[in-house]
Amino acid sequence: MPIRRKNNLLVEPPSAATGDIAFNLIVFFLVCASVQPDSGRKQNIPSSETVDSKQEQKDENIEVSLSRTTVSINGDPVKQDQFVPRLKAKLAGKPRPEDRVVVVKSKPETPYQFWIAVTTGIEEAGGVVTLQLEEERTVTVPD
Repeated sequence: MPIRRKNNLLVEPPSAATGDIAFNLIVFFLVCASVQPDSGRKQNIPSSETVDSKQEQKDENIEVSLSRTTVSINGDPVKQDQFVPRLKAKLAGKPRPEDRVVVVKSKPETPYQFWIAVTTGIEEAGGVVTLQLEEERTVTVPD
């Protein structure tokens, strides 16, 4: 007696699972699309302007240099507890925001927490933080 095989070529998937799969895909794409990158601490960075005399602008701006553990104002080392009062004294006679620009230079080994503490101190003193990312130099090559 031969065994009879059942030929069911058309098989339907269960329709109850398709709704769950579609819901999970929608949730997955919504979660992935709604993630925003971290923007860090918000700062108002002044726009660059053309100035007739670059030496005059350099004399007006206060320069803060950071290394791993030290901070200096215009090349003079300052203790951390004296940083804000000394900066307030230097910014005292400057009422306009354009005059209160503080250029921050930091070395690559400067810890992030130290940089944040110093820039927060500059803002507490009333300064406007600007970053010096690269310095332009003109090199003259003798013939």
